[in-house]
Amino acid sequence: MKLLTVFTPTYNRAYCLHQCYESLVRQTSKDFIWLIIDDGSTDNTKELVDEWKKENLIDIEYFWQENQGMHGAHNTAYDSIKTELNVCIDSDDYMPDDAVEKIKTMWKTLGSEKVSGIIGLDSYTNGKVIGTNLPSNLKTSTLFDLYHKYEVTGDKKLVYRTELTKKFPYPIFRNEKYVGLAYKYHMLDQEYEMLLINEVLCCVEYLHDGSSLNMLGQYRKNPKGFAFYRKELMKLPFANSKFKFRQAIHYVSSCLLDKNYRFIKEAPNKVITTIAVPLGIMLFVFIKTKTRTV
Repeated sequence: MKLLTVFTPTYNRAYCLHQCYESLVRQTSKDFIWLIIDDGSTDNTKELVDEWKKENLIDIEYFWQENQGMHGAHNTAYDSIKTELNVCIDSDDYMPDDAVEKIKTMWKTLGSEKVSGIIGLDSYTNGKVIGTNLPSNLKTSTLFDLYHKYEVTGDKKLVYRTELTKKFPYPIFRNEKYVGLAYKYHMLDQEYEMLLINEVLCCVEYLHDGSSLNMLGQYRKNPKGFAFYRKELMKLPFANSKFKFRQAIHYVSSCLLDKNYRFIKEAPNKVITTIAVPLGIMLFVFIKTKTRTV
């Protein structure tokens, strides 16, 4: 059995998926499986993958499903993965040639059931690290503490133990395609820390059709998913009141977008939510104004 599954959710990305494939072919360690979750593509993704399978240069598994959005593709991936570790590499991203080797070496040396996985770095395609490096004096941390205690910034690459990522599946809301992926990560933060490695494990390119660059539109189209996500973050036992207040603002806004006016009654913290209402209304108006054509 291989150690790692690299899984790639994709939707009509045949035009750029080859970069990910080529980077995996170049890996100095082949101790991985590439799992492609095709989230309802209508382009030639399947034909492209079939050709790569014939080349037989790496182990490839392919699964097609009706479009559910990124979180739905993640659910399918976690249900399917059998290796000890997994990492998501998006369809417009790729891995440095020695990334799998670095993951394998660190896990064989320091990995255990006491940690949930590994946090590494993302970089732009020009090699510049996204945000800040990880604290050099730390060996382990939760993802939450990295950002809110140690003031780390920028996207980071997360490698998880598969048995843990099978927990806390993302909810699927009818006619919606988005739930914040960090929901699962923060649930695991309540039980485990992660190993830290100041090495680039993924090279990222933010394309014009990517979710990162279309967040306001996502807010407008997926209010139930966003409300669920913010509601769960308000429950985090290690989060301070300032953090929970920010979540409450977004929660109020998303509930208003969903025309759910029971949001105070349904809130995990009714006092903070009530105080957040004016700013939540302002955010709601801002999103509606900026997404009139969505």
